Amino acid sequence: MALRSWLLWLALAMVACSARAAVVEHTFNVGNFSISQLCRPSTVITAVNNRLPGPTIHVHEGDTVVVHVNNNSPYNITIHWHGMFQRGTQWADGPEMVTQCPIRPGRSYTYRYNVTGQEGTLWWHAHSSMLRATVQGAIVIKPRNGEQGYPFPKPDKEVLIMLGEWWNSNVVDLEREAFLTGTPVPPADAYTINGKPGDMYNCSGRNHKRSTKKYFDPIKALLGTFRLQVQSNSTYLLRIINAGVNLPFFFKVAGHTFTVVGMDATYTTPHKTDVIVVAPGQTVDALMVADATPSRRYYMVSSPYESAKPNLGFSKTMARGVLEYAGAPKTARRRPLMARIPPFDDKATAHRFLSNLTALVRPGRATVPLTVDTSMFVTIGLGFSACRREQTRCDKTQGVFAASMNNASFVLPTGMSLLEAHYRNVTGVYTRDFPDKPLFEFDYTNPPSSMDVTTTKSRKVKTLPYNATVEVVLQNTALVARESHPIHLHGHNFFVLAQGFGNFDNSTDVKQYNLVNPQERNTIAVPPGGWAVIRFVANNPGMWIMHCHFDAHLPIGLAMAFEVQNGPTLETTLPPPPADFPQC
Repeated sequence: MALRSWLLWLALAMVACSARAAVVEHTFNVGNFSISQLCRPSTVITAVNNRLPGPTIHVHEGDTVVVHVNNNSPYNITIHWHGMFQRGTQWADGPEMVTQCPIRPGRSYTYRYNVTGQEGTLWWHAHSSMLRATVQGAIVIKPRNGEQGYPFPKPDKEVLIMLGEWWNSNVVDLEREAFLTGTPVPPADAYTINGKPGDMYNCSGRNHKRSTKKYFDPIKALLGTFRLQVQSNSTYLLRIINAGVNLPFFFKVAGHTFTVVGMDATYTTPHKTDVIVVAPGQTVDALMVADATPSRRYYMVSSPYESAKPNLGFSKTMARGVLEYAGAPKTARRRPLMARIPPFDDKATAHRFLSNLTALVRPGRATVPLTVDTSMFVTIGLGFSACRREQTRCDKTQGVFAASMNNASFVLPTGMSLLEAHYRNVTGVYTRDFPDKPLFEFDYTNPPSSMDVTTTKSRKVKTLPYNATVEVVLQNTALVARESHPIHLHGHNFFVLAQGFGNFDNSTDVKQYNLVNPQERNTIAVPPGGWAVIRFVANNPGMWIMHCHFDAHLPIGLAMAFEVQNGPTLETTLPPPPADFPQC
């Protein structure tokens, strides 16, 4: 009976509105993969289909995706389809212990979901432990009628650019050590473009010194550098994804400029720039014309944007790829032209890019709702908490780093996922008392030094009626550090009405709201020492986590969840879980 019920729900959820709709099927074999980076001996990582990044899922809007995941790794795993709405397929969202129990080692599970109302670039990644560092890949969603459906000039070619971070050590061990001791995960050893760190890193290992060679070594470039060959005067659509773990990135290509046309699988008004800023979890689609001197090579660069003050340390290096023109003379072995990169802490450049993007308003597409049903003011930031019982090597006299929203530091359940507890109406797994505002007001971005910076662990959610319009002021705090936190909301897009620095002032900052064409995203980089206002419609029943997309911040509590109630119809009601759903 359960299987029949699930199949009925699945059929309703995946009815296509066009004869073009197809079923796109993949098999993900998650397992050990040996790879050599930075001229070190081969390292065993966890990856999908022996690739880093993993396979790209190409679909058209309206298609159904079926992914068979075989977990041959030694770790629990789930896969999150970052940015996918999952309307009617809520159980497929993927975050461990939020919508599902993990896929155990040696087990398999098949994700099924529909792609509706979204076009552009998204991505998939592990949502277990720190495995998203190596278990990741792109999702490309084209219009139903293909490239002719683009609301911008059709490019000659499309190129995926996945920006990442690389650790020489086992990332699961690093996160486990951080949890047991209550200390942060160490910074990455290198940065990557499409899994390759580039030629900046000294093969002798740890110093990351710049090479002093006058001439570019094409053999070395082939070994560890991403190369892109272009045709002169052709237009390329770059689908740029920050698949990194703990850092935003600046992205530049020497001698070339961009026109941004999309972000987070939504279209934007064309925005010209020579630098792109992308926070962890975000995507940017940008047109680039290959109009530079063909006889030169050009570096593409991914460099970190470190907004934290004070910061806990990061690798002050960069990943470099090489762009070269087809037909260029082989004798042109000069070192590629280097881009002028912003300083690592260039807050002004980052804010200018992130705040100037606007949505492309099109007939029939969602627009920002003008009436608000629920208003929330949510502080986000770091603090300290007491050691948990499981943190056996924690300094109990000092406590541990913790993070919180409205001083509630989120802890994931262990025996049953939030969504299953919601569906089965099981009590004791979570509480419905997440506060709409902080317990008391203070100077959030310049707090007094005597202020208590401790928080307590909890599992509080905010319950919303179906189709409620929710406005959330996300206010960064500086209790321990100022930092730009990338906040990701599952199951929904939101409109970014305004953002700025300092403390949000309702009497003046509301006047800045863009209610005409605000950018639409699923992940917002809240300015360091500042705020952002988002608005969304809770039209997707289920349990949806909102969390910082710095991987180091989710385990220490920088999260909460929205519990969206069922709507009035069968299509707006949470379906039962699949019969073969992973069990805890």
